[in-house]
Amino acid sequence: MSESMLSACLLSAAFASAIAGMGWLALSMPVHAQQVWGDVVSPVSARALRWVGASGLLVALALCLAVDHASMATLVWVMTLAASALAIAFALSSRPAWLRGLAPWVRVPKSRPAR
Repeated sequence: MSESMLSACLLSAAFASAIAGMGWLALSMPVHAQQVWGDVVSPVSARALRWVGASGLLVALALCLAVDHASMATLVWVMTLAASALAIAFALSSRPAWLRGLAPWVRVPKSRPAR
């Protein structure tokens, strides 16, 4: 594989990791969880989603650093974060159910009707 192809693959993986990380961070918030699942997630699930989301963003940084020198890699990483945050915001505003695929292990308890 050529060096430019490898760089393109690594940057694509960084973008995918950033989108997943931003999605997991969004799903850890009660408002967005309610948009996606109709109810808030448990505190344990929210904490796990925050950790996985932060890890996804760090993996994106590591992949950017593997491609370029530090100053360029951080610039690409910040721009990737901005683009992935925008993509997640658009998904939440138009098709929030699409984000369910990011966290299939999350189980939201069914709300009981009020008495």
